Amino acid sequence: MFTRIALAVLGLVAVGVTPAAATVHSGHCAGFDRLLVPGVARQVVSCLDDVTTTGTAASGHTVPGDWAGLTSAGLPRVATVPGIQVDGHFPDTSTSNTHHGWNSDAQFVVRLPDEWNGGLVVSGSPGNRRQYANDRAIADQVLAAGYAFAATDKGNTGLGFHADGRRPGDAVAEWNSRVTQLTVAAKIVVAQRYGQFPARTLMAGISNGGYLVRWQLENRPWLYDGGVDWEGTLWTERGPNLLTFLPPALAAYPAYRAGDQTAHQRMLDAGFAAGSEFLWDLHYRVYWDLTQRLYREEVDPDFDGALVAGIPFCAGGTPTCDTDYDYLSRPRKVHTAVERISLTGRIGKPLITLHGTLDALLPISQTADTYARMITDKGRGASHRYFRVVDGNHVDGFADAFTGRLRPIAPCFHAAITALDGWLDGRGAPRSATIPRTSSVDEATTCALA
Repeated sequence: MFTRIALAVLGLVAVGVTPAAATVHSGHCAGFDRLLVPGVARQVVSCLDDVTTTGTAASGHTVPGDWAGLTSAGLPRVATVPGIQVDGHFPDTSTSNTHHGWNSDAQFVVRLPDEWNGGLVVSGSPGNRRQYANDRAIADQVLAAGYAFAATDKGNTGLGFHADGRRPGDAVAEWNSRVTQLTVAAKIVVAQRYGQFPARTLMAGISNGGYLVRWQLENRPWLYDGGVDWEGTLWTERGPNLLTFLPPALAAYPAYRAGDQTAHQRMLDAGFAAGSEFLWDLHYRVYWDLTQRLYREEVDPDFDGALVAGIPFCAGGTPTCDTDYDYLSRPRKVHTAVERISLTGRIGKPLITLHGTLDALLPISQTADTYARMITDKGRGASHRYFRVVDGNHVDGFADAFTGRLRPIAPCFHAAITALDGWLDGRGAPRSATIPRTSSVDEATTCALA
C-alpha cells in the first residue's frame, strides 16, 4: 500500500504550481523513445498526429464501441491535439478485456499532448466498459486544455466482471487499487516525457468512474489535487445502494405499467423522481434487472445458490428471485462485502459532483443527495460543491432519443473541470446550485454552473 512518505520519496506529491505555469513546447512526440510505464506487463508507444477521438478513431487508437452512447450527438469536437499514446496492461490473472488481442485485464491508455499544461487527469471506466470509454466525454476535453490523460479498465470488464477475485466484493475493490496503480505510474510517465512530475493531478469519472473519484479522494487524497464526480455510484453498508432501490423498482414497475397507481407511488418511494416516468420502461428492460443481478452476484453470490447472477426478469415469488431481494435482511457477510467498497464522505481534496435530476438508473435522491449529506456530516462540506442538473439523465445519449426532454450533462462536466481549475488556482470556489433548463443557449454545447 502506498503511503504519503513513500510517494514523496518518489517525487509524486504534487507541488503548488498551477498547470498553466508549466506549459511545455518541446517538439512533436519528444521523449517518445524513453517512455516506460513502471510495472507494465506489455506496452505499445505511438506517436500520433491527433490523440483526440477524431484522430484516434481514424488511426485505430481507440475503440468507439467503448464510448458508444455516452455522449449526445451535439457534443462539440475539439481541435487536433498531437502527442503520444501509450497502450498497455499491468500483470493480471483475469482475461475479460480482449482489446489488442492481449486477453488481459488491467489494460490502460496514457495520452501525452505535445503542448502540456503541467496537469494530469486520471479516470476509470463507467459501467463495466473498457479503457477507452471516457475518450469522448472526458479525454477530448482535457487533452484540448493541455492535460495529460490516463484511463484504466479497472481490472475487470463485461457482464462477468463479478467472477474476478476470490471473495465477494473483490472485483469492485480491484477497481480502486487499479486506479491507484495507474495514477502512480502515469505520474512517472509524465515525468519521463516532460522532465517534471505533474503540478496538478485531477481524478474524473462517470457513474462507476464517479464512484472511483470519490473513493480515491477519500482514501488516497495525497495523490490528487481534486476531482469531478459525474453521477457516481453510491455504496454504503447500511444503504442506500443499488441493492436497496433496484428491487423495489423491479417489483413495482410491471404493476405500474399495468395501470396500478399504487405501484406508481411505490416507484416514487423507492427514490425514482416524479417526471422520469417516460424513462422507466427503457430502464426496466435494459438496466434495472441486469444491474441488480450482476452487482448482487458480486457481493452476495450465495443468494441464488449455484445460479450465476440469478434469473432474468423473474416474477416476485419465484425462488431466489432478485425482484424479492431484501439487502437489509441479508447475512452479515454480505454487509461485510459491501462495507469493503463503501464510501464514507470523508474526502481529503476538493470535489465537484454533478448529477441529473431525472437519472433513472441511479436516482439522485438515493445517490448524490445522500453523498452530499455524508460529506457534510463528516465536516468536509467546505471541500465539496454539488450541482444538480435539471432534466439530466444517467446516459447523455438518451438526450438524442428523447429530444427536448433531457439535458446532456457533458457540457456541465466540462464547465466543472474549468471551475475546479479556478478553485485550485485560488480564484474562488464555485457555489453549489441547481442548474436550470434554459432556452437561451444550446444545451448540447453549453452549461453555466452559476
